[in-house]
Amino acid sequence: MKETTKWRIPGKVVYVAFTVIPVALYTFFYVVSVINGVKYSFTDWDGMSPEYHYVGFKNYMLLLKNPNFWNSLKTTVFYSCMLVMVVILTSLFLAISLNSLKWFKTFVKSIFFVPAMIGGVTIALIWDQLFYRVVPLIGQFLGIDWLSQSLLMTGKTALPAVVFVQSWQAVAMPTVIFIAGLQQIPEEQYESAKIDGATAFARFRYITMPYLLPTVTVNLVLTIKQGFTSFDFPYALTGGGPVRATEVIGILIYNDAFKNMRFSVANAEACVLFVVVAVFSLTQLKLTGKGGADE
Repeated sequence: MKETTKWRIPGKVVYVAFTVIPVALYTFFYVVSVINGVKYSFTDWDGMSPEYHYVGFKNYMLLLKNPNFWNSLKTTVFYSCMLVMVVILTSLFLAISLNSLKWFKTFVKSIFFVPAMIGGVTIALIWDQLFYRVVPLIGQFLGIDWLSQSLLMTGKTALPAVVFVQSWQAVAMPTVIFIAGLQQIPEEQYESAKIDGATAFARFRYITMPYLLPTVTVNLVLTIKQGFTSFDFPYALTGGGPVRATEVIGILIYNDAFKNMRFSVANAEACVLFVVVAVFSLTQLKLTGKGGADE
């Protein structure tokens, strides 16, 4: 009887196929694009002409003197902070609630994940109609003046309204990540804490949160990135208005690049945005790491 020999793929082939090639593609399509963006930020390229000239730090100096840039940067930071608070707190509450369900757990989780499968512009257009047609009727019925018109029409309510719409979609993935973290917590620790007389808040503080710290870090970084790079929701809902109240830096970059044909300035703005996101993310990671070490 002949022995059957199992055919195996050589380890080097697997390494090249799943490591070297993906890294090479990532380097070509992402890193090279970033390098080109940095290069063009030091030129006067308009995005159309085949010729351009190096102008040094002129574009960056223009940004420092441009009040619209500082306004959009401030709006972006404020937008990101609101988004982080709403998404993290809401997703954590949903994760704890869903994880404690006894019946139809999978079905209920699927319902909360549905918004994540819908495009951002589609969600924005749906909520745009709700803000203009439904919300004012509710405000008039309740006799609330500021709710009697679309929340997207006034500077004080437009930005929180856009944050609310994006949060409606953004909570899905952090909720799933939090649930995965909750399911890693040994049930014996909760039972021991109950026997020792620990309150629900004490169990959450000393058992749940230390285990969830890695997932909190992941969700914070992802949400910060979403906030600073947000474009589709503000643009589809308000276009940056009213009176630049929702003009995040993504909209400013788009307008300078494709409306004002100042691609070099837009690249400089994108480079500044990259640095800001990196600083926020690294700072948050360092602070969270210290907190985890202290625990």
